[in-house]
Amino acid sequence: MREHIRILGILNIIMGCFVALAGIVALVVMGGIAGVITASANYEDSTVGAPIVAAIGVGVAIFLLVLAAPSIIGGWGLLKFKSWSRPLMIVVSVFHLLHIPLGTALGVYGLWVLFSDDGRRILESGGQMYVSPTSYPAAPTTPQQPTYPPPGV
Repeated sequence: MREHIRILGILNIIMGCFVALAGIVALVVMGGIAGVITASANYEDSTVGAPIVAAIGVGVAIFLLVLAAPSIIGGWGLLKFKSWSRPLMIVVSVFHLLHIPLGTALGVYGLWVLFSDDGRRILESGGQMYVSPTSYPAAPTTPQQPTYPPPGV
């Protein structure tokens, strides 16, 4: 299960980086469009349109970067087996379900890993090796102590 937690952490970091990259691309594209509007239109039109387009680009970029942050931070926490990463990634995995199709697969996988008993135990212990009580060897039985005086004496 430790490997599943690591894989989930890596996949969430990758997903968060893609969302952050989309935010940066939106900022660059909208900034470029605002520059083209400013350069090609007459002065009155560009003073109205360019700032609006640029503001939309900044808003979209900030929105996507804010959406990417919990996935990246939670993925890092999963890689380090931090106990706080489990509740954060449960919430992130539920939101991933809405991101069809790759996010849905990642969300289902994340919920399966995070709600499993082994996953919960590993993350609550901080990644320490957990051995279930049923896997311990049976305690040695002590031999019966002789009764004194021995019978038949």
